[in-house]
Amino acid sequence: MSENKYLSIYNDLLSKIEKGIFKPGMKIPSENQLVEQYETSRETIRKALNLLSEHGYIQKIKGKGSIVLDVRKFDFPISGLISFKELAQKLGKPSRTIVEQLETVKPDETLKKHLHVTAREDIWKVIRVREIEGERIILDKDFFNKKFVPFLSKDICERSIYEYLEKELQLKISFAKKEFFVEECNEEDRMYLNLKQYTHVVVVRNYVYLDDASLFQYTESRHRLDKFRFVDFARRIHWH
Repeated sequence: MSENKYLSIYNDLLSKIEKGIFKPGMKIPSENQLVEQYETSRETIRKALNLLSEHGYIQKIKGKGSIVLDVRKFDFPISGLISFKELAQKLGKPSRTIVEQLETVKPDETLKKHLHVTAREDIWKVIRVREIEGERIILDKDFFNKKFVPFLSKDICERSIYEYLEKELQLKISFAKKEFFVEECNEEDRMYLNLKQYTHVVVVRNYVYLDDASLFQYTESRHRLDKFRFVDFARRIHWH
């Protein structure tokens, strides 16, 4: 019976979120209030709230209670390869890319490991902020092996690096290996992103290969927690 009880509470709270009775940014009633309202145990309420949290409907914030998240999240492809420009067109929302840094660097130990390069090689370092509907929600840190990408400019980085690589350089981008996890926000996240009350970001590490299996790009993409949703795609699609 208690199994059904927590699921029925979960569904009732979810229905209130979806109908806009509990709006994004609102605090839902406290555990004590919900215990009284549903005439059940604290444990049952906690199970229902944990399920809402796991499915991305609420965020539990220490000292503040449970805040309703904006469930109109954006679809960010994880296992596929799609440029931000393509993604922005698909979303149909006002967006822009802000280039914060563009320079060539010698790889440190981390980059040597991630890009399989030696200390002597030159690497493009590109730091870009992605803004959607006026909010800075993604921090992209891209590293390209200069052997494959001899030239980059701010203009190319603002428009679409992939468009330039495929159309101008005729590179055949084939597949990517991706890892994703959640970690605490760091100084860089706080400096570049509109984090609101969120203390964690979703980090996607991306290792991108050409069709001859050469690893030419390593990316760390850092997403604000409330605007990220896992979506599974396939390989890079080459549009003709």
